[in-house]
Amino acid sequence: MSKQVRVRFAPSPTGPLHIGGVRTALFNYLFAKKHNGIFYLRIEDTDQNRFVPGAEEYILEALNWLGISPDETVGKNEKFGPYRQSERKELYQQYADQLIKSGNAYYAFDTAESLDFHRKQQEEQGKTFIYNWHNREKLDTSLVLSKEITEKRIAAGEEYVIRFKTPINETLHLQDIIRGEVKFDANLLDDKVLFKSDGMPTYHLANIVDDHLMETSHVIRGEEWLPSMPLHVLLYRAFGWEAPEFAHLPLILKPIGNGKLSKRDGDKMGFPVFPLEWTTSEGVSSGYRENGFFPEAVINFLALLGWNDGTEKELFSLEELAENFDLNRVHKAGAKFDPEKNKWFNHQYLMQQTDADLANDFAPVLKEKGISIDEEKLIAIVSLIKERAHFVSEFWDLSNYFFAAPTSYDEKATKNWNSETPAFMQNLIAVLDGIEDFTATTIETVVKEWMIQNEIGMGKIMQPFRLSLVGALKGPHLFDIAELIGKQETIQRIQKAITSL
Repeated sequence: MSKQVRVRFAPSPTGPLHIGGVRTALFNYLFAKKHNGIFYLRIEDTDQNRFVPGAEEYILEALNWLGISPDETVGKNEKFGPYRQSERKELYQQYADQLIKSGNAYYAFDTAESLDFHRKQQEEQGKTFIYNWHNREKLDTSLVLSKEITEKRIAAGEEYVIRFKTPINETLHLQDIIRGEVKFDANLLDDKVLFKSDGMPTYHLANIVDDHLMETSHVIRGEEWLPSMPLHVLLYRAFGWEAPEFAHLPLILKPIGNGKLSKRDGDKMGFPVFPLEWTTSEGVSSGYRENGFFPEAVINFLALLGWNDGTEKELFSLEELAENFDLNRVHKAGAKFDPEKNKWFNHQYLMQQTDADLANDFAPVLKEKGISIDEEKLIAIVSLIKERAHFVSEFWDLSNYFFAAPTSYDEKATKNWNSETPAFMQNLIAVLDGIEDFTATTIETVVKEWMIQNEIGMGKIMQPFRLSLVGALKGPHLFDIAELIGKQETIQRIQKAITSL
């Protein structure tokens, strides 16, 4: 690439960051790193009516947690600052005026009531009201007013907007990196408002001006922005600027059914759609971080929603993703969100953690329950149960029998406990009591030799033995459990089971 790659993630601070937005940020980040470029974050807060306090901080915290921090943003390497659009307000007026002077835009004085009247009139005729070349010279615009009258009305404080004058009788042949050639009929486009009556630019004007001034080389964004592409390219042309390259990413779809993934889908199926927890007066929306996901797992999962490197490989570090990333391998079709696959990725990253680190993460849960345990023993317990977990938060349910004897027994499992069982269990107690080196290997050897010598079937001993220690027919290797809880506790639990069952 001839010029430096500069890409941006430009969210509006209107609430928490949706996971679809996170993927857009990630693909921009990966593209920048692949080409030794710059990934920057711009806050598009021109719509002050929808501004939500705390949303901007949330966005930055989420990107930092995920390990995809911007190279430039508000308060960081502000080479082309400010990076908050509300602080660039004065800039946009001059560019709107420039478009007026070049004849690419015009003033429109139409009131809301007038536009509503025209809209209803068109609807009565079975038509859709579009503000464009069909009617712009019949409406209340500077295209039909003299320059003097237009200036007089502006000076008098009349409210107006500035609209783009879309060219007519032209087919736009535009290139999208992901979708190839995309055609648009200019006659079907509306004359979008570029500058509002409150003195603020609309998204379209501010976005184009900022992308140009911040030297954005590629615009990588969600496919919902594809209909805006012709206007944006026409704006670049009107200013006489070189347009960046465009790539419109596929949607992240619902796990079941059609349509874009929503918060409601997550609420209904019990998975987060936000990277971090978000609290409002209406309640708390859960986040990936608070649900116990590893940021690396979230990144890996999202990267493969709509992209792959052409191999069967599924596990990638962030560095590997950047090295392999290619926009030409991004799919056009939407990618279905799979909550189970999401959890599978977390399990893979959980298994990559050291037992000591996982024990460290699990320790606060035990402390909260008033359980004190030797660090080495806790590490050993974690090593036995982690394979069955997707999250550290599941460790307690998988290991509670290590810390306290069962108070009840699984009903289905007790069906294997018959009239012969208490006698077998009493004999097992005697065998266990005689073992000096109470380690898993020794316990297993001694108990199995005793069963062979006495011609006792495995099922008659092993299932009741496990039921006594765990309260159910679950858990890791039985003899490992016995070693970790110790000889005395093992015998006491068997005795308790004999009494209870």
